[in-house]
Amino acid sequence: MEASRDGIEIARRTHPSIAMDQRRAPIELLLARRCIERDIPFLGICRGSQVLNVACGGSLYQDVDQELASRASETAVCHMDYDNYDGHRHPVRVLPGTPLREWFAESLGGEEGDEIMVNSYHHQGVRRLAERFVPMAFAPDGLVEGFYDPDAYSPGQGKFLVGLQFHPERMRKTGSDEFDYPGCAKAYRDFVRAVVAYEAKLAAAAAVPVRGRWAATMPKLSHGMEKHRKVLVRSFSLAKNMYFGGGDTQKPAAEAERQDLDAGAEFLETAALSSQQEKRLKQMGATVRNASGYLNSTLKVSEDREAAARALMAKMSAAQLSSLAAFYRAMGAICADLLDAKLHPASPTLHE
Repeated sequence: MEASRDGIEIARRTHPSIAMDQRRAPIELLLARRCIERDIPFLGICRGSQVLNVACGGSLYQDVDQELASRASETAVCHMDYDNYDGHRHPVRVLPGTPLREWFAESLGGEEGDEIMVNSYHHQGVRRLAERFVPMAFAPDGLVEGFYDPDAYSPGQGKFLVGLQFHPERMRKTGSDEFDYPGCAKAYRDFVRAVVAYEAKLAAAAAVPVRGRWAATMPKLSHGMEKHRKVLVRSFSLAKNMYFGGGDTQKPAAEAERQDLDAGAEFLETAALSSQQEKRLKQMGATVRNASGYLNSTLKVSEDREAAARALMAKMSAAQLSSLAAFYRAMGAICADLLDAKLHPASPTLHE
């Protein structure tokens, strides 16, 4: 997370109990960026706030005690007390017009009452705040202790992008579950509000009719490919009816006319799955059934049925076999392209 070798070595020597797992940061940064790209509510606490800042282009001090040591003694702050994990506190100045000020408003009485005491247990901290963020609080030594994106903050609308260097959930009175301030719980309350509103938006989007939702995004297929697509849909519909039929291999009345089925549908109807296909289907949860239901079904492949399937395929013409193989290769290519696009959406490059 924008760490120089010297900075990492200093942190290692000064804080020997800190595990500097270099495999952890890339995973956390990737998750943070995915949340940001998809407008998923994000509340970064302590290291989470540092990850959020770096994911958006900011930078970090590797050891705040060492790198802020030149500050005047009257503003020096101890950010980590190994002997007092939950009990150690230091003041932070809360800025007006911020969510943090709103959460802790009743504890900041008067125009001069702009400080609260927060817990602190970290050796890294924000050096350069990413451009999209606005600070919400500062420690006496100038370290940013809280920030947010005002353009991505509206809990009622499912928007929440906030970083807090301290742990409100651990700020409790000695020997009690009571919070130091009522605002400690309010921070999480608004985050939960945002998550609920975000999920509601997703649910509303999912309720859009499938035909209408896909009409604008589904690529247009040629007449021949569209015909193959319909055959494929019908094939799986038939297979589904067979699976739900409790082992009954008779075709449903609606599928009685065999001549209406293309080679692919006929194969799915009468042929057994290979052992490899059955194993793969089990691994996928059997697609149309839960795992336990599928294991109790009658889809056990016998040698006789597999021989019958091979015999059926042998009766197909070379043209039919070629067409069937070409169709599934085309479907595979389309699926691969769409899967790649979903897994790797285009987005601006973010520098650590």
